[in-house]
Amino acid sequence: MKFNLEKKSTNSKARAGSFETDHGIVNTPIFMPVGTQGTVKAVTQSSLKNDIKAEIILGNTYHLYLRPGVEVLENAGGLHNFINWDLPILTDSGGFQIFSLSQLRKLKNDGVEFRSHLDGSKHFFTPAKIIDIQRTIGSDIMMVLDECTPYPCEYEYAKKSKNLTTEWAYLNKDAFEKSKPKYSSKQFLFGIIQGSVYKDLREESAKELINLDFDGYAIGGLAVGEPAEKMYEITNFTTDFMPETKARYLMGVGRPENILEAIERGIDMFDCVMPTRNGRNAYLFTWNGVISIRNAKYKNDFTPIDEACGCYLCKNFTRAYLRHLFVAKEILALELASIHNLHFYLRLVQEARKQILNDTFVEWKNSIIKLISNNKINTEN
Repeated sequence: MKFNLEKKSTNSKARAGSFETDHGIVNTPIFMPVGTQGTVKAVTQSSLKNDIKAEIILGNTYHLYLRPGVEVLENAGGLHNFINWDLPILTDSGGFQIFSLSQLRKLKNDGVEFRSHLDGSKHFFTPAKIIDIQRTIGSDIMMVLDECTPYPCEYEYAKKSKNLTTEWAYLNKDAFEKSKPKYSSKQFLFGIIQGSVYKDLREESAKELINLDFDGYAIGGLAVGEPAEKMYEITNFTTDFMPETKARYLMGVGRPENILEAIERGIDMFDCVMPTRNGRNAYLFTWNGVISIRNAKYKNDFTPIDEACGCYLCKNFTRAYLRHLFVAKEILALELASIHNLHFYLRLVQEARKQILNDTFVEWKNSIIKLISNNKINTEN
């Protein structure tokens, strides 16, 4: 997969670029709305394309394997057909879900045995099986099977985990090269750099995976509880070893300020459930910080959620109306809030791209972080 590097910041590692898939071109930096089970929660495909302007969405191999199942997806002709989405899709391998959701897991050199979080049934994922499932899904970008270490973890555990992830990466690459897409579209494979917060392990992991020449590279095992400054430090360190000519993906990040800080450190791609999850819990991102729309002070506030926003919610409805929907427990509240938050995230990375192209990113980033930090409230609900 060719990554076209269009512009580099002169006073940071921020980059603007693009890559092409058979389902469309993706401009970076980019945020990928999370559609774990073939749907971005509470948001229609029409809204994703026409209002939010999503260029690529994310699905999850673990969840799609459990339901609807690979047989259904193959009979449908792949995930694109099944969900009626003709733009790019990236699928995570499900490694994080196996290690965080499963009732029982056993790591082996050739894969992982786990029990479904749905019914307790036993399954075994090998790197080759992960490739085969993602071939059936038909995603444009596939992720290797990896182990996501918790935070904190001891150095020896992180090293053992990193080594296992590298072993699996070899098996993933071999299975990928020996198999073919099941549909007409090309598929690409990204490697995942692990090593927890230990710099020597991150360097080793990056160099080992680069030798395998993946189509792109992700940093995994961050945003799992470590302090934000540690995440930035490890991200900045790791991107020094990542190829300049390939897309860089920081998995599971995060808050708007996290994304901007990571862009400054050389990251191109992001995903996180935060915009939709927080939206469903009545927390709205704005260019002046986060607001909790259930607050009584918005009962008679007939202004938009954000005067600077052009999303469907802000163009058509008021704070008072959205608050009423949440208080009345109307389903529409979840949809409108999710549309707004995803629109904000996409607008954030689109504006970041413009600023990089104009070589004004660092100054702009600092001003935006200052703005959104002025009204910061807890958004972890």
